[in-house]
Amino acid sequence: MEELCFIAACSGERTKRKDKAKGQSGRISGRISGRKSKRKSGGEAELVSGPFPVRGGSFKIWEGGPMDAYLLLENGAEFHGCFIGPEKELISEIVFNTSMSGYLELVTDPSYTGQAVVLSYPLIGNYGVCREDMESERPLLSALLVRELAELESNWRSEGNLRDFLIRYDIPGISGLDTRAVIKQLREHGTMNGLISGRHYEGEEREALLRRIRDYRVRDAVRRAGRKEISEYPPSGDGGMWTAERPRFRVALFDFGAKQNMIRSLQKRGCHVTLYPPATRAESILRFAPDGILLSNGPGDPAEERELIGEVRRLYESEIPIFAICLGHQLMALAVGAKTYRLKYGHRGGNQPVKDIESGRVYISSQNHGYAVDAKSMNPEIAAELFRNVNDGSNEGFRYLRKRILSVQFHPEACPGPGDSAFLFDRFMDMMEAGHER
Repeated sequence: MEELCFIAACSGERTKRKDKAKGQSGRISGRISGRKSKRKSGGEAELVSGPFPVRGGSFKIWEGGPMDAYLLLENGAEFHGCFIGPEKELISEIVFNTSMSGYLELVTDPSYTGQAVVLSYPLIGNYGVCREDMESERPLLSALLVRELAELESNWRSEGNLRDFLIRYDIPGISGLDTRAVIKQLREHGTMNGLISGRHYEGEEREALLRRIRDYRVRDAVRRAGRKEISEYPPSGDGGMWTAERPRFRVALFDFGAKQNMIRSLQKRGCHVTLYPPATRAESILRFAPDGILLSNGPGDPAEERELIGEVRRLYESEIPIFAICLGHQLMALAVGAKTYRLKYGHRGGNQPVKDIESGRVYISSQNHGYAVDAKSMNPEIAAELFRNVNDGSNEGFRYLRKRILSVQFHPEACPGPGDSAFLFDRFMDMMEAGHER
């Protein structure tokens, strides 16, 4: 049966073609986003220009057009598009994000470690990429799946295009997907695993592959997402009033996959930030005697991080003010005996409404998580629910009683998304100030 499909932004213009979906690979032309390439031995290519050069990487250039790509979900649903980066075959957890902009921040968010991300907005890449917007040193997601990739970027800040960026970091992507249909599958059936491949599988081989896809689990995500060594970040705000030798506060950031804007949000408030890798023991952080501790965001199932839960418990037992965000929020809840559960398809986007239970005010927040804390499992003598998701009623934050601890499920640092809740960093400053006065 012939399938009529549109391959969007795989070459320089929108093309229409017939495809028999028999796994016959297309061909990638010798030009990538208008940048010339030259043939190297073994079919490898070297980009002549661009800020993200590829030197003998795995991306191969062929004459004739784009290579076919397939997304096979664990329930058997299959979608067709074309590769926009390295041609790879891999199994990954498939999630979606509804943000309309900020794709570079999304691609470089460490919380996506081990996940392939489907973007719901139909046109991606139109304003290029800029290193200043990256939320980590390199992307850690498995793949990027889009409806249409813009071939020409237009932005005075742009340092290159998204296609070259994916090639530079060896991240496969698929363009031309019916992303609405993919997201509908994920919404109706929940988050699923999937296979990204240049082949269309059939028969017994397909059935065996589906069993492998269903058995896939993301492993050691936090260890992969966090930094590998201790790092120092001096203050940057208030016109130089605060310095590395004389900061407003000294903050220990326990890094489970921290976004860069989390660090910047502390720096511009006069904080000297010492970042600790996820393998750090609580005793090492407490020996530093910080004014406050920030537990960062990160990837994976929080209940599987038993060692981290134990370290967070020891931090909880100290008298140091703590601000916990996303995964840090979940680990803190688990450390005091609460439980977490997996959301059907997660909260990933820049328009999630959360309600402040004490004031009744609603804030629009940026979110990226697939698990939530069961508020009913929290001991009411330990913490009071502070924020709640307006859409599904799931927990979005706690205020810990008799402790200077605040935790939220959403991202007050945004990037991308609204900065409505950035005031929570100021509340953290107040907590540390109160600690100085005691």
